[in-house]
Amino acid sequence: MARRHLVTGAAGFLGSHLCESLTARGDEVVGIDNLITGHLRNLEGLDGCERFDFVEADVAEPLPALGSFDSILHFASPASPPRYVAHPLETLRAGSVGTDHLLELATRGAARFLLASTSEVYGDPAVHPQVETYWGNVNPNGVRSMYDEAKRFAEAMTFAYHRSLGTDVAVVRVFNTYGPRLDPDDGRVVSTFIRQALAGEPLTVFGDGSQTRSFCYVDDEIRGILALLDSDLTGPVNIGNPNEFTMLELADEVRLATGMDVAVRYEPLPQDDPRKRLPDITIARRELGWEPTVQLREGLRRTTSWFRGLDDRLSAAATQ
Repeated sequence: MARRHLVTGAAGFLGSHLCESLTARGDEVVGIDNLITGHLRNLEGLDGCERFDFVEADVAEPLPALGSFDSILHFASPASPPRYVAHPLETLRAGSVGTDHLLELATRGAARFLLASTSEVYGDPAVHPQVETYWGNVNPNGVRSMYDEAKRFAEAMTFAYHRSLGTDVAVVRVFNTYGPRLDPDDGRVVSTFIRQALAGEPLTVFGDGSQTRSFCYVDDEIRGILALLDSDLTGPVNIGNPNEFTMLELADEVRLATGMDVAVRYEPLPQDDPRKRLPDITIARRELGWEPTVQLREGLRRTTSWFRGLDDRLSAAATQ
């Protein structure tokens, strides 16, 4: 039987992929986005889809009447450092007031509420790899704190509703995800490296490049999120790729994917930038039967192909 879902942040990177995946399996979706960082071009694949409706709205404001839902997936928030630093108040409100609004809606309608949390709740971790029981090492008033603390507060509020009111909830902690529809200018390392390489520019590496991340291809990430949605787990559950790469190793992989032999330009490490980030996915494997399948080299090849196509589409649009 078809279900009805509300997806916030629907015009964003992950939100748009969620909307497509949910409608593809026959469900109905209402997508909300205030478009401060999302792009309607991300939803072009849903043009004409009778199972999808888009509403431009801010979750931190009173929500319009939208009917009832089987589930609410809260993905509304700027999600890359340059964007949440540029929109600190909007980021905090999406995680606090917005989360409260959506939990109220879920509670009233007996909907399952899935919160998109983040590996950023672990901060600059002293435990490696990061397990869900680790409390993190976050600077609560640092230059990146608006995002980290918004997500930590959102998790606390989600579990408070669950414990106090019995709201059906789930929390996914998303690790670095990449793939088609990444904004080339969002400041994330994969999008920045690909954009720079395709332009023949040096790749910007912060610090000495020895800091590590794990990179999960978007198809794998969405599959894990939907597995959590369809389960009865509350979480939090790490959904990410347990393969670790230094920034210099990532630079080499981007050179291979793009076919561009570009140099590296070193810049100072930003304040509070984590030295290591790697998920322990034991819970996801055991409880959801999930693990990623797309290797970094193949994922970067697919992402690079999409970036090249985006350049062509944007150039064509500019000449019309």
